[in-house]
Amino acid sequence: MEIISNNDDPFFSCLCSIKAALDEIKKSNNNNNKARETLNNLLLSCISKLKDDDRYRNDIRFLKIWILYADSIQDFDSVFKMLEKEDVYLSYAILYLSYAMFLEDKGNFIEADRVYRLGISRDAQPLEELKRVHLEFRKRLGQVLNVGQPQKNGNGKSDKLEKSLINPWSLDTINDLLKKMMPNMMKFKGYYASTKNYSGKVPLSSLQNSSRNKIIEIGGKKYQIKGCAGQGGFAKVFKACVNSNPDEVVALKIQKPPFPWEFYLYRQLDKRISDEERSSFSSADRVHIYSDYSILVCDYIDHGTLQDAINSYIVVGQRMQEVLCIYYSIEMLRMLEALHSVGIIHGDFKPDNLLMRYARDGLKADEFCTRTGPWRDQGLCLIDWGRGIDVNLFPVGTEFNGDCRTSGFRCVEIQEKRPWKFQTLMVSVLSCI
Repeated sequence: MEIISNNDDPFFSCLCSIKAALDEIKKSNNNNNKARETLNNLLLSCISKLKDDDRYRNDIRFLKIWILYADSIQDFDSVFKMLEKEDVYLSYAILYLSYAMFLEDKGNFIEADRVYRLGISRDAQPLEELKRVHLEFRKRLGQVLNVGQPQKNGNGKSDKLEKSLINPWSLDTINDLLKKMMPNMMKFKGYYASTKNYSGKVPLSSLQNSSRNKIIEIGGKKYQIKGCAGQGGFAKVFKACVNSNPDEVVALKIQKPPFPWEFYLYRQLDKRISDEERSSFSSADRVHIYSDYSILVCDYIDHGTLQDAINSYIVVGQRMQEVLCIYYSIEMLRMLEALHSVGIIHGDFKPDNLLMRYARDGLKADEFCTRTGPWRDQGLCLIDWGRGIDVNLFPVGTEFNGDCRTSGFRCVEIQEKRPWKFQTLMVSVLSCI
């Protein structure tokens, strides 16, 4: 443990005493019970004296004291729950790394995997290190699954990790997940729910593809409908100006019956996708849930879809230039890599759901590889997350058996009614290419 002297820091004397106790234990090769007892008392004393001092509320040095204490008393569960309750240190990756390693050492692999994923979903820093260690853990866990070794559960009993099959698109599955997550969803920024029907002056059922300039009121704002931007089996997407301001344009996804699941996926994208890659995936500012409708307020991109671009070549008997095909293929593969790394499957990846993003400034070739400058604004944006799947919500080893029923974009496993997972995302990308 590194110690930096600071006479104005009351924590300094605690660190000195704790380091001395750790050195004593190291000298005896962990066989000095008296030194261990001394260390435990010093840790407890330090925590008791300084835990309510705001100066150390998110001090990583103090977090390391908590970790040492949890390991000393062999009760990381209680310490972690207490830190969560106090809402402290939750942005540090070392907290989740230490807890997960503690659980893995005890043989509780499922809970260890959950802790890794929890840290990643909270964007704990350094995030890349947390992801790297989690990936190494998953490889070790895969070896355990392959040889069918038993693991200890929270009660110390031995269980086998068995793979299960779930249809992630089943309404029963989605509703069960939403019920479990609802207390947390209600805390999401931009989540507004009402038990009443939508009661605006303009009925939502009156909005048609040809609707223009109708004004609907949602959450204290007035949205002037400028046209229909898309339509699915249960939802319509309208282009709208906020408070009649032509410079503030959004997309309103109006769906019946209400469907909060898509907003959950948007918030997971906000948490898990890096700032560098976030513009490749659509964003939602808010959702209004009524008993009869849901209204999702999203960013509006007005350059058309990849399918529109492909069709523009077809109608004149031409094909898209090879260099453009290569560029958009790279864009899609980057999307796949980003989603796969954080446990999210789009579920409906196709040219119709890929909007075109154009840079306003000049593009320079030497910025392409690093995606700096205008290249960050040039490419594709993946929309429509209604069929999105959060792999993190399912037990380790889960595979899926649902059918997306998107013609031309179904992997072989889906077509042959065999288990699948990320195959559907890869096949969708290859189909687009």
